[in-house]
Amino acid sequence: MANRRNTRLSGEMKKVISEVIRNEVKDPRISELLSVTDVNVTEDLKFAKVFISVYGDAEPTLAALKSAKGFIRREVGKRIKMRLTPELIFEKDDSIEKGIYMASLINKVIEEESRKVEDESDDE
Repeated sequence: MANRRNTRLSGEMKKVISEVIRNEVKDPRISELLSVTDVNVTEDLKFAKVFISVYGDAEPTLAALKSAKGFIRREVGKRIKMRLTPELIFEKDDSIEKGIYMASLINKVIEEESRKVEDESDDE
């Protein structure tokens, strides 16, 4: 039961945090190309890891989010009725970059295999 609750709470927090960052945080260091990819809430509901993906350099955006985390946490507490609002921990999510890298490796292998097949058919 607690696992299902955490999953629902994580999804709702992801939506609210995205809205707050997009519409209410007015820090120029926050990139326009920011996406909240996931939120993981601990079982005791004291901490929430917020994974963000940023196109380009993520360090200024992370610094801005860390300085605004009190405001974001307060807004999350207002919009989601909870006894305790989890402390937010912002982390960079590299999954998109890793996926792009893996796709490029796969494409490279496919190209090498097609060249081998072409070379073998030319030899015949």
